[in-house]
Amino acid sequence: MQPPPTPWPYPRWIAHRGAGKLAPENTLSAFRLGARYGYRMLECDVRLSADGVPFLLHDDDLDRTTDGHGPAGDRSWADLAGLDAGSWHSPPFAGERLSTLADLAAFSRAQPQDHRVNLELKPGPGTADITGRTVAREAERLWQDRPEHRPLLTSFQPAALAGALAAAPGLPRGLLVDRLPDAPGADRAWLDTAADLACCAVVLQHRLWNADRVGLARAAGLRCLTYTVNDEQEARRLLALGLDGLITDRVDFFDPQSG
Repeated sequence: MQPPPTPWPYPRWIAHRGAGKLAPENTLSAFRLGARYGYRMLECDVRLSADGVPFLLHDDDLDRTTDGHGPAGDRSWADLAGLDAGSWHSPPFAGERLSTLADLAAFSRAQPQDHRVNLELKPGPGTADITGRTVAREAERLWQDRPEHRPLLTSFQPAALAGALAAAPGLPRGLLVDRLPDAPGADRAWLDTAADLACCAVVLQHRLWNADRVGLARAAGLRCLTYTVNDEQEARRLLALGLDGLITDRVDFFDPQSG
């Protein structure tokens, strides 16, 4: 198997949404907890408020993880900032607020080792391009004086990555892939898409990785990451394949300094 391309500044173990399921996802409490478990790279989801503020939330709607209702993208940041994003998880987190991308940057920069972050672009309906452009510009601004710690931008939506490429071509990008077609020859389409978007990485659902696909990605000059790895045996398989990044919910189980 070919060696990995170019130096890679990111830790191998990545805490999913901050601290997996141990704290309200995508909140500062989750980032603090993930850091306490020794994780030096945190994954989170970024979308836009109605007035264009990049903030952290996975779902299109507010209902699952806040006391708000309806599409998050229809609300201004002033409205969103007042929501409770912690009570849904457990009583100790009642009153936890949604975080902006600027909040995350401040947290990252305040850590002794300047934590890395993986920003997954989560556009609402019809907002892929503007989400990619806005988040990329803001990320470039927030980390402009620390380019060695710049975030990795990922998305399932090529249009969002294309927007990010147009707005901030110097930021690294990764294509997220959750399924591969069965049609003959179609197994290379993900590589073509990653190349078209000048990605440095591909992030496949963990069951999709095998030695052949790792070899194809390496030959294309791509780093290989995966999500969401919560099983010890599966983690060992993926580490044996030489993957560069494993995103996990089980921050209290996997040692981020191992592997």
